[in-house]
Amino acid sequence: MLIPTIIMGVLAIVLLAVGYFRGEGEHIGGVTSGMKLFLEITPLLIFAFIMAGMIQELVPAETVARWVGGESGFRGIIIGTLAGAVTPGGPYVSMPIAAGLLRSGAGIGTMVAYLTAWSVWAISRMPMEIGMMGWKYTLIRFACSFFFPPIAGALAQFLFSGVKLDVFG
Repeated sequence: MLIPTIIMGVLAIVLLAVGYFRGEGEHIGGVTSGMKLFLEITPLLIFAFIMAGMIQELVPAETVARWVGGESGFRGIIIGTLAGAVTPGGPYVSMPIAAGLLRSGAGIGTMVAYLTAWSVWAISRMPMEIGMMGWKYTLIRFACSFFFPPIAGALAQFLFSGVKLDVFG
């Protein structure tokens, strides 16, 4: 996590300097907007990280391995797909859960299916999509993307099952 933190810090400082030197007070507006976002997202982040940690502690590694581990096969990929589809919220919720499951022994295919379904299917987002785009569009989009999460998970499992991941590295 050190390298991403350094990169984000450098980018933030560069953007802050650009805003400052433009001389129109944009640096103040940017920091204010960033702090408001921080205050809104922090409770969600805290609960998401608690969930990720509790999954690691409460769910035995053997159970994770059996149901969603690399050896769980297509069953694990389907479980990951369905779990990702119903996971609410943004990346602040889904990423810590996926990282916690990976650290507990979930397979790469399962987690690729999970995150793909979370981003592509997004069942929790469908009511808004239906309201704004209409049910026909939503049905077409869902039908056209239906097979993506399990296919992505199966490909990841087939191609990268032997890759050692350094989660929270």
